[in-house]
Amino acid sequence: MKQYATITVIGRDKTGVIARVTNFLFEQHANIEALEEQVTRGQFSMTLQASWPKKNFDAAALRAGLQNLAVQLGMEIKVRFTEPGRRQRFAIFVTKEPQCFETIAKAVAKKSIVADPAIVIGNHASFEPLAKKFRLPFICVPWEDRANAELKALKILEEHEVDFVVLARFMKILSPNFVWRYKNKIINIHPSLLPSFPGPQAYRQAYEHGVKIAGCTAHFVNMHLDDGPIIAQGSFQIRPAMTLPEIIATGQKLEAQVLLKAVKRYLSKKLDVHWGTVNEV
Repeated sequence: MKQYATITVIGRDKTGVIARVTNFLFEQHANIEALEEQVTRGQFSMTLQASWPKKNFDAAALRAGLQNLAVQLGMEIKVRFTEPGRRQRFAIFVTKEPQCFETIAKAVAKKSIVADPAIVIGNHASFEPLAKKFRLPFICVPWEDRANAELKALKILEEHEVDFVVLARFMKILSPNFVWRYKNKIINIHPSLLPSFPGPQAYRQAYEHGVKIAGCTAHFVNMHLDDGPIIAQGSFQIRPAMTLPEIIATGQKLEAQVLLKAVKRYLSKKLDVHWGTVNEV
């Protein structure tokens, strides 16, 4: 039997961070099973998965050592103990549009999503009755002050042991400070066939440009607006004389289907992100 843990390290980039962390884990008799790191604009982020034989595992020593190392490095280091085969826990972020949320919630109720929705976070309290309808816990986090809102949301995710996040038409941009903590674990749905028409008015842009095929894109969120690795896409034809409200209504139905497909693909554990591209393995 083994004990598993996921360790995240975030802070300003500096020399020797990987060596300091991995050497400490070696001293704790850990086997490093996966390690992924990146540096963006001077910001360092690393996610590391490690395991121990049960007889060699000391949780208290590990936590204390990592906390001491975080102080020495001036970085944030967190550890979360996990179990192989444990069902994934996810959070759903919402604003006002219900279609994507309802599709995900119904899939959960029908057990076609093999994961547990731990919390629904919305920036409008008016969404709570819909969450309650599906017996899902809801917390309202006002987003006028993004920095404070993100800190509160991150704390909620940690308290609920969330593994990944689904943005069900959440109409707020997440900062790099948030995204780094859930690299390739935040799934967003965007109302266009990316890379065309990024931003909040994608359907209007498609309408004004007279495109003949529109659609939507489910992707992992990264540091750049609507530019993350693509997981799934769907399209529909724009008929002659089709109005903007008709385009939006058609697109919204498709968004929910594509987002659900992306979540299921993510949970299949067959996705690999390499150089910004999602591949199925």
